This record gives sequence, structure tokens and C-alpha cells, in this order.
Amino acid sequence: MKYSVTVKPGSKIEKITEENGEIIVRTHAKAHDGEANKATVEALAKYFGVAKTSVKLISGEKSKHKIIEI
Repeated sequence: MKYSVTVKPGSKIEKITEENGEIIVRTHAKAHDGEANKATVEALAKYFGVAKTSVKLISGEKSKHKIIEI
């Protein structure tokens, strides 16, 4: 299943919310060297209760707006 995800790196609090059919991931990790992408994959795996290897970044590697497949 594919999801539209917005990542907000460098946030003070880490949490996942859903607004208007889009998942918003707030993470402490900075958008540098793929750290925010790794943190996003880990957070979404925990949120959906699946292994990290089941979460794939389809598009948006260098963007705040991503398409994730689980």
C-alpha cells in the first residue's frame, strides 16, 4: 500500500499524525546524509507494526514530500 508522507526534520517532538489523508512524520533527525529518511522509515515501521525492511521509499528522497510503500 502506498502512502503520501510529509517529513518535518529537526522537530522538537517526534510523532506521527494524519491530516487530510496524508501522514506527517516529525523527527529529531536533520535532513542531512539521509538521516531524516532513515528516521522516517524507522518511525513508520513502528507506527504500522512492520519490519523496517517492509517500508520502502518510492519517491522524494531529497524532498519533504515522499511516497512510501508498505
